[in-house]
Amino acid sequence: MKKVTVEYRVPYADTDQMGVVYYGNYLTLFERARNELMREAGYPYRRCEAEGWLLPVIHAEVDYRTPARYDDLLEVTAWVSKMKGVRVEISCEVRRKGEETVLARGFTRHCFVSAQDFRPLPPPAEIVEIFGIKEEM
Repeated sequence: MKKVTVEYRVPYADTDQMGVVYYGNYLTLFERARNELMREAGYPYRRCEAEGWLLPVIHAEVDYRTPARYDDLLEVTAWVSKMKGVRVEISCEVRRKGEETVLARGFTRHCFVSAQDFRPLPPPAEIVEIFGIKEEM
């Protein structure tokens, strides 16, 4: 299973009044890692759009364990954990760089759809081959 890790330095704008990363921003971190996962797999999202299909999020879950704070250097790791039919699930973990403790973990579930009418569309064979994971969802 291919994993990609991206680094992200937390700016002040990402924190809330309590001085921790605002909970909604973790999904943005997941998106950053997901984009790099696809890019490193040789299938950047721009290519998906050019080929006429999209991957909207249809479900998201985040388990918040320990808060990240302003100026923390984070590592966000993403990987495809499940793939079945027109759905794919991309899991993520967030840690401070160099630390083992998981700050947050979760996933986003996506559906392959046509860019023209948003109807479900079988994933391209190349994507299935690249990620090659098939599990019950």
